[in-house]
Amino acid sequence: MAVEVILPRVDMDMATGKISKWHVKDGEMVTKGAPLFEIETDKAAMEIDASADGILRSILVAEGDTAPVGSAVAYIYAEGEAVQAHTKTETPKAEDAVALKPQADAALIVVKDGDRPRATPLARRLARQATLPLGAIAGSGPRGRIVAEDVRKASATPSQVPAPLATTNSVQKNYQPGSFTVEPIDGMRRTNAARLTQSKQTVPHFYLSVTATLDKLLATRETLNASAPRNLEKAPLWRLSINDFVIKALGLALQKVPAANVTWAGEAILWHQASDIGVAVAVDGGLFTPVVRNTEAKTLSAISIEMKQLAAKARARKLVPSEYQGGSSAISNLGMFGIEEFTAIINPPHASILAVGAGVERFIPVKGQPVLATQMTCTLSCDHRAVDGAVGAELLQVFRSYIEDPLLMLA
Repeated sequence: MAVEVILPRVDMDMATGKISKWHVKDGEMVTKGAPLFEIETDKAAMEIDASADGILRSILVAEGDTAPVGSAVAYIYAEGEAVQAHTKTETPKAEDAVALKPQADAALIVVKDGDRPRATPLARRLARQATLPLGAIAGSGPRGRIVAEDVRKASATPSQVPAPLATTNSVQKNYQPGSFTVEPIDGMRRTNAARLTQSKQTVPHFYLSVTATLDKLLATRETLNASAPRNLEKAPLWRLSINDFVIKALGLALQKVPAANVTWAGEAILWHQASDIGVAVAVDGGLFTPVVRNTEAKTLSAISIEMKQLAAKARARKLVPSEYQGGSSAISNLGMFGIEEFTAIINPPHASILAVGAGVERFIPVKGQPVLATQMTCTLSCDHRAVDGAVGAELLQVFRSYIEDPLLMLA
């Protein structure tokens, strides 16, 4: 019997995936464990291995096309086995997708079988008992099937009629034909939009700002970069950026203020032992937030090397889930663009995010005399459900102490 080649879920927020490349052509032999195809999600591109030996047949999803998670994209037949007719599972249209919870579940979709939503018998019974229409529940089971847990989550969610979404056609009517071009959004942009909309609508943000003097940090950075070990071509093996110091300082500050190193988990608050910090990386069409883990225990040079590697993988869309999931806080640095001050939106499940501005030279009073100094303004966005105002203020105070006396980070 032919073995189904299933499109796997490689990301918790993933509802569909795009096959960017087939490593084996229809009719060619495949070996179990060998790369079969490459799947592209909004966050990563991953190779999927063959699950059996045989001959690849009936490729249902061509390169560049998408399919729902859990659907069959091809079949592996034994040599000499008769090939059967197979049909592709269609990717649901946007109007058939119902947002249940605008975070991870916002990416889930309802796959309909004709006009009847796909659901397990238990899910149907629970939905009837809760007087919930199945068509308003997002399914997380194979091929979008609604399972009992989906109904339970929907029952615990306050019912509300979603506001009508603006469609491309309705927006285009406001502009003269030919005065614009249309660029369809990709999975990354769609997921980022859903998550940040959910965050801004449901996470109670509050903001705290602090200005730190960078002169000691800049001098320390220059000294450390000058003494960096070099390879055979005399190029430095690492070069510290201001952002590396910011990552380290925030990691140490989270250890000093453990009440800020938390995440909101609905009915509980998670207190984290390590300082795992996400760092926003701009890429074409959006951004990724890879996580630098155990920042409190790593040297500045180790953070610098790891951050460059993660940024390169993010721009190539080669991050794996373990490199961008989790973390309790994040950093968004727009200083390199000359932005002096801004606020950032929290990326759940993080409980905070630090918006870092540019270093600016200005005169500050020192013992009654104007002294030229380089200063940087940072604004902390906090989830008030998990982090209180005084805790956020203490975190910023400790963070500034590390930035203004960077030798403390080297101890």
